[in-house]
Amino acid sequence: MSYTYEYERPAVSADIAVFRYESHVFQILLIRRKNQPYQGMWALPGGFMEMDETLEEAAARELEEETGLKNLDLKQFSTFSQVDRDPRTRVITTVYYGIVSKENSLAKGGDDAELAEWFPVNDLPQLGFDHKIIIGLLLDQIGLNH
Repeated sequence: MSYTYEYERPAVSADIAVFRYESHVFQILLIRRKNQPYQGMWALPGGFMEMDETLEEAAARELEEETGLKNLDLKQFSTFSQVDRDPRTRVITTVYYGIVSKENSLAKGGDDAELAEWFPVNDLPQLGFDHKIIIGLLLDQIGLNH
């Protein structure tokens, strides 16, 4: 049975922060966005949850689609619901994170990602959405002080 509601519903997404330790520096994997909004800017890999998957499944799927990385042990960090965090629509995102070794960190852009590259956590490029805030809070929480 299908129901319709008279009230608008927010979209739900998952964003993923993947870290590695390289040359005595913690690095984070970012993607260069292929599409609007923030086309050409760097962001965390991520995207919208599909109706037939959990948030955890959405995080794993989006990470693989946009970077090629798979089978990571992702942990849930926090949920972000700032009203204006995405210019397309009302989006609530849950952020996941994981750490990979250098040997398991070969990433390439795919799907909505033009590129996937590693950046030192203390030297990030300009980021789309609220991802700079998210990364700062996450680094503080897990002790990878920047």
